[in-house]
Amino acid sequence: MEARARFEAQALARFAEDVLSAAGMDRALAEVVAATLLEGDLLGHDTHGLALLAPYLGEIERGSMTTEGEVEVISDRGASLLWDGHRLPGPWLVSIGIDALIARAQNYGSATLVIRRSHHIACLAAYLSRATERGLVIVIASSDPQSASVAPFGGTQALFTPDPIAIGIPSSTTPFLIDISASSVTNGMSARLKREGRRFAVECLFDAKGQPSADPQVLFDDPPGTIQPLGGVDFGHKGFGLALMIEALTGGLAGVGRADPKEGWGASVFISIHDPSAFGGSMGFSRQIDWIADSARGNPPRAETEGVRLPGDRALKRKREQLLSGVALYPEIIVALKTCASKYHVGLPAPLLG
Repeated sequence: MEARARFEAQALARFAEDVLSAAGMDRALAEVVAATLLEGDLLGHDTHGLALLAPYLGEIERGSMTTEGEVEVISDRGASLLWDGHRLPGPWLVSIGIDALIARAQNYGSATLVIRRSHHIACLAAYLSRATERGLVIVIASSDPQSASVAPFGGTQALFTPDPIAIGIPSSTTPFLIDISASSVTNGMSARLKREGRRFAVECLFDAKGQPSADPQVLFDDPPGTIQPLGGVDFGHKGFGLALMIEALTGGLAGVGRADPKEGWGASVFISIHDPSAFGGSMGFSRQIDWIADSARGNPPRAETEGVRLPGDRALKRKREQLLSGVALYPEIIVALKTCASKYHVGLPAPLLG
């Protein structure tokens, strides 16, 4: 693999913040959005990090993303909240939502927020440490009621988005940072491979007739194909069930979703935070989770693997390395950032030497 150019992390964050601000986003919101996008790259989710900066700027230019303002509180029952995000930036909405829930979870034991009409929320894993660092369990799920690329199991017409769900679980060592989806692959990776003329290594898509395919081009054909649900041809009922659950927690609880007129790229969001001290106690929780972690990591490995790696182990190691040696950006992201820099007259940081 060709070595990637590396950039100092905080310089990238400042660049993204300055560009978003130059495009018209309130500086306080831009700071949060930039930090969230950078976190995606730091953790290795490079289709959902700074790769999203140019698309977000396009949304601002089209007036499809609200660049300033406040959330509207639709319902507040203490431990349960419903907000209307009015298409404000998703990373900002999720971040302030987590802040609001932490104090409530510590008070009530559990607290849940649903956000309707959020804009896109980027990488779900980027938010998890905000809770796990405080010894709290967090669940985030998202759906985009405005688009569809995944068919229900047994069908051929797209009904759902990949519907990601992420869970942050604190432990005495590395927290579990689980970020999965109800689909086999993501729209972001499918689009990247299509642009590069590449195929997936396995048949994780369906063409328009429901035949398995590894070619992302099928998603862009007329009529389009679909992404296979998690579990694929034989076990896709599992992903279908997960999608139904996520749709209920997001659009269902929000009361705004796929049954309504389309408003543009965005999200319905579910966030729930739980304080172990309100249940079996923090020590009891740690004893159970640490036992599982130790037993998993110590599990005899299959011959063709390096052994069991818990979700979050590699991502946090990559983050530590990139904070020290620079963020290794995917080449097409650098090209897009240069275009953003030129358009908004903001200097792109120079790559690190060596």
